[in-house]
Amino acid sequence: MNIRLEKKEKCLATLSIEVPAETVADERAKVLKAFVTQARIPGFRPGKAPKAVIEKAHGEDISREVESRLIQNSFQEALKENEDLKVLNVKNPENVTHQPDGSFTFDAELITSPEFSLPEYKGLAIDVPKVDVTDEIVAENLEQLRQRFADYEDIEGRAAEKGDLAVVNYTATIDGKPLDEVGGEQAKPLASNEGYWIRIDEEAFFPGFTDGLIGLKPNEDKEITVTLPDDFPIEAIRGMDAVFAVTVTGLKSEKLPELDDDFANQIEQGKSLDDIKALIRDDLEMRQKRQLEEIKINSVLAKLNELVDFDVPEDFLQSETQGQADAMVKEGIEAGMSEEEVQERQEGLFEEAQVRAKNSLKTNFLLTEIAEAEGLKVENSDMLQRVTMMAKQAKKPVKGYMKELQKSGQLGNIRQNMLFSKAIDFLVEHANVTEVEPETEEK
Repeated sequence: MNIRLEKKEKCLATLSIEVPAETVADERAKVLKAFVTQARIPGFRPGKAPKAVIEKAHGEDISREVESRLIQNSFQEALKENEDLKVLNVKNPENVTHQPDGSFTFDAELITSPEFSLPEYKGLAIDVPKVDVTDEIVAENLEQLRQRFADYEDIEGRAAEKGDLAVVNYTATIDGKPLDEVGGEQAKPLASNEGYWIRIDEEAFFPGFTDGLIGLKPNEDKEITVTLPDDFPIEAIRGMDAVFAVTVTGLKSEKLPELDDDFANQIEQGKSLDDIKALIRDDLEMRQKRQLEEIKINSVLAKLNELVDFDVPEDFLQSETQGQADAMVKEGIEAGMSEEEVQERQEGLFEEAQVRAKNSLKTNFLLTEIAEAEGLKVENSDMLQRVTMMAKQAKKPVKGYMKELQKSGQLGNIRQNMLFSKAIDFLVEHANVTEVEPETEEK
C-alpha cells in the first residue's frame, strides 16, 4: 500500500492512498465469498449459487462493500504509519478510482489537532482580589434583611420630603412621542408604570427625578424632565430629554424593626441576633469562596491562552462561532434587546463571537495536552458517579439514563468535560496566586 500524507495550514492534511491490485482482488474475493454464503438467488439453495450469478445479481453492492472495506483498512494503516498525527475528523473520500491495472486509489482530507508546544503551565502567576467578610459587610447585609421586614405607614397631612417613599403613576415621552416608540422594545418597561414605589433619594431612578417629587402631595401631578445620561443602556435615547408626567398616588414612611433577638426569631425561629449574623457571615464566606474559585479559573485560563497562539480547525471554528453568536443573541434578547438592535449589532456580535470561539477551542486543545502530559484520566468510577448524579437531577433511573446518554453519544462529551475539569483543577492547584486589594469604584 502506498500512503502519502501532505500536511497543510489551519489543521488540515491530505491523505493520498494507492491500494495494490492484489490487495483489491483479495478483498473482493472475501466479500464475494460472504455474498455467496448469504445471498438468496431464485432456483438455488442458500450458499450453492455460482459466483458468476452472484456477481451479476449483486455486482454493485459487492463493489460498494469492497470500496468501504478498502477505505477503512487504508485509514487504519495510514494512522499506524503516522502515529504522531492526531486526526479529529475525516472528510468524505474524493477521487475514488479503480485504476486500469486493478489498483484502487483515493484522496481524503483530514482535520487534525493543532501542533504546538505547551508553554510553562505550572506556576502561572495570577492576581486575585483579597476577600474578607468584615463586620461592616455583615452589618450591611443585615440592614438589607432588616429592610425586607420593614412596615410602611401612610403619610398624611404633609408633602413629600427626602427619604419618604412615594407611590407614583407615570408616562414618559421624548419630543412628545412615547419613550418606547423612540427607544424601542428595550425601553418599554420605562415608558409607563402604575403604583410604582420609589424612595425620594438622589440615587433612585434617574438623577434629578426624585428631587422633582419633593413638595408634592397625594393626587398632585407634575412633569419632570430628565436628561438621560451618556452611558444609558439604551443607546438610541442616550443624552435625550425624557419628560415624565407623574401623579403621586401616595406617600409612605418606612418603619424598620429593631435589631434584636425578636427580629432574629422572625427570620428563623429559635435563632438569636448573633446566630443570624453568624449565618450571614457563613453565607457570604461561601459565596466569596465560590467567586474566588471562578476568578482563579478564569485567570489561569486567560494567562494560559496568552502564552501560546496557534490555528484551530476552520470547521470547528465556524461551528463554535455560530454557537457563541446564538448564545450572545439569546442573552441580548433576554436582557431586553429588540430584534432591530440585534440586527444593528450583528457584525460586532459576530466578531466578538469569533474571538470567544477561538479562545474556547484553544483552551480545550491546551487542556487536552496538559491532561495527557500529566497523565490525568477520568476513571470509569468517576463517570458512573457523575452519571448517577445527573440521573438523580433528571429524576430518572440510572441504567435507563445511561442508555439514553450512550444512544445520543453524550457520554464522550461528559468524559471530555470531566477531563477538562481535572486539568483546570491541576492548573489552579499549581498556580502562583497573589492576593491584591480589590479595586475601588473610583479606580
